[in-house]
Amino acid sequence: MADGKSIFIFGASRGIGLGLAKEFASRGWRVIASERSRSAELHALDGVQVVTADVTDPASYEALSFEDASLDAIVVNAGITGARHQSADEATGEEVAEVMMANAFGPARAARALLPALKDGGTLAFMSSLMGSIADSSGGYELYRTSKCAQNMLAKGIAEQNAKARNIAVLSLHPGWVQTDMGSAAAPLTVAESCRGLADVLERAGGEGYAYVDYRGKELPF
Repeated sequence: MADGKSIFIFGASRGIGLGLAKEFASRGWRVIASERSRSAELHALDGVQVVTADVTDPASYEALSFEDASLDAIVVNAGITGARHQSADEATGEEVAEVMMANAFGPARAARALLPALKDGGTLAFMSSLMGSIADSSGGYELYRTSKCAQNMLAKGIAEQNAKARNIAVLSLHPGWVQTDMGSAAAPLTVAESCRGLADVLERAGGEGYAYVDYRGKELPF
C-alpha cells in the first residue's frame, strides 16, 4: 500500500494515462485523473476521482480545486502526435502552434499552475519520449520530436526555477514504445508493462533535481 499517498494524472482518458490511473489505484494510491472528453474506461475504475481539464485551456485546470500541498505526485501526460505529414517543410503555422501548445507550452503552464498542490519533496513528471532527445535523434517525425525536445527544456527550467526551492523532483519520462493508438499494435510493450515500470520510477523519485529517464529508470541523453 502507498500509505495514503495521492497522485494527479493530467490526461488519463486512454493509453498510458489510463494505464497509470489503473496501476496507481492498484497500489493503494488516491488517484485523481483528468479527461478532456468523457472516457467510459476511466469512469469505470474503482476509487479514481475523475475531473475535466484540457492542457491547452488554462481556465480548465485553474478551476480544479486542490488543497495546497495535498499531492505527492503530479504526472502531466496530455499530448498529441501532431500533423500526419510530420514535416518541418510542410508544416503550417497552425500545425506548429497546435503541437507545441499541446506537447510543450501547455504542459509547462499547467505544471506551474498545479505546483502549489504538490507537497514539498514531491514529484512532478512530464510524459516525454526518447524522440525528444537531441543526442539520440535520427531525424523524421520533426513536429513531434521538436515538441518533446521543447517540453524537456521547459521541464528542466521548471526544475531549476520553480521546484528546487521546495525539494521537488522533476522527471521527463520515456514510456518506451507502447501498444497505444500513438505507438501502434507493432510496439513491443503493453500499456500495463510500461505503466508498471513508470509507477516504480515515480515511487522511487524524490528530492530536488531533474532527470530524463525511461520506464526502467535508465537515464537518457538530453
